[in-house]
Amino acid sequence: MKSSTQHRIRLGDRIVDYRVVCSKAASKLRVRVGPDGVEVVQPISRNGQDVPEFLAANGRWIVEQLERASRMRRVRREARPATGEILFRGESTRIRVETTPSRAMGNAVRLVDGGIVVSRGAGSRTPVGHSLEAWLRREARRGIETNLEAITARLGQRPERVYVMGQRTKWGNCSSRRNLSFNWRLVLAPDYVLRYLVTHEAVHLAVPDHSPKFWLTVQSLCLDTERARRWLVVHTRDLAVDLQEVCGK
Repeated sequence: MKSSTQHRIRLGDRIVDYRVVCSKAASKLRVRVGPDGVEVVQPISRNGQDVPEFLAANGRWIVEQLERASRMRRVRREARPATGEILFRGESTRIRVETTPSRAMGNAVRLVDGGIVVSRGAGSRTPVGHSLEAWLRREARRGIETNLEAITARLGQRPERVYVMGQRTKWGNCSSRRNLSFNWRLVLAPDYVLRYLVTHEAVHLAVPDHSPKFWLTVQSLCLDTERARRWLVVHTRDLAVDLQEVCGK
């Protein structure tokens, strides 16, 4: 279980709030900058006294990322997809729920004319939102594995296992055991965004840190890296959908 604490530091001319998350899985200090601010992941075995020095050493990059996030929020679309719609591969897609006349015990999901239709069996007790999520997870895995096969072949590296999960704060992760995990919500984003995140985590199989070598490798394998990162800053909240609410059930 992870615990977090809130802190504040001056980086140049800016006062920055950040939170420290202690993690048993972490082997070294890491910093993440996203829509929710600055987060430092600290190995549980460390006392945290070197966190301010770590942040100061990375201060310029942190401030640049915060300023970029602020700029992107200002141009962010105010309107989210309408009720009954979700993003699917980056496009607003209508969700339609229908009940089949038969006493089928299961639900079915399919693409029809650019929309997603959830057919609810008259005898089914499974919430339609759960069926839609299961379908989206399968679509996400298909896209992730297709991209991963091409990228790992170029890297000459292979993961031990690949998981598609429902993380709330991460798009992907590469563990010390060489397992890769990805958020199923990436299937809601454009294909180039999913490709970037797959590339990002796959490169960690060869380069475990975020050094210049890491970023050069990511950019050489994914030319849309900066475009994808900008899209995620603007649209992260659009991916945090409640499928039960979308389905109206």
